Amino acid sequence: MEPFQKYDGIVCPLDRANVDTDQIIPKQFLKRIERQGFGQFLFYNWRFQDDGTTNEQFILNQPQYKDSSILVAGENFGCGSSREHAPWSLLDYGFKVVIATSFADIFYNNCLKVGLLPVKLQQSEVDTLLENAKQPNYRLFVHLEEQTVTDEQSFKASFSIDPYRKEMLLNGWDEISLTLQYDDQIKRYETREEELRWELSPRT
Repeated sequence: MEPFQKYDGIVCPLDRANVDTDQIIPKQFLKRIERQGFGQFLFYNWRFQDDGTTNEQFILNQPQYKDSSILVAGENFGCGSSREHAPWSLLDYGFKVVIATSFADIFYNNCLKVGLLPVKLQQSEVDTLLENAKQPNYRLFVHLEEQTVTDEQSFKASFSIDPYRKEMLLNGWDEISLTLQYDDQIKRYETREEELRWELSPRT
């Protein structure tokens, strides 16, 4: 993962509650085993008509949001099944931050594991962002170290995050990266275990 410290980007307002993981990425696109390539299927049933043509009414297909990388949505975002493909698709599409009043627990943790920052804000704060994002090229600035979200006007909000997860994101560590920091200790332990087995093995 890439370290996440400060980020700013254009905001896309998805004013919908209870967006589930099947709406984020439909089940027919889950055949890939790698994490890349899922972005093209993000919100597929909303982005495209039944005949495969673009749904011009959907928010992501509107020109002013084509370069957005911060998503603001309603409550209970990421509910439904526990598929990891949902945060993979958001990240692969280009989103780095998702802001909502609440998230499904499994989705929230899956986001943190892949380097996508889920930010919980108060309902009034989310409502303000949804309204502000109607402006062309509305940007937000997310500072993970300070745990703040600001804009170029007067908006400022704070968010909470588990200190362990925060450190992982700041350093760009996943579970494998964290384990590899103890590589020397692991090797010493394995060497000692091998020596003990040799010492205790019966002699002929």
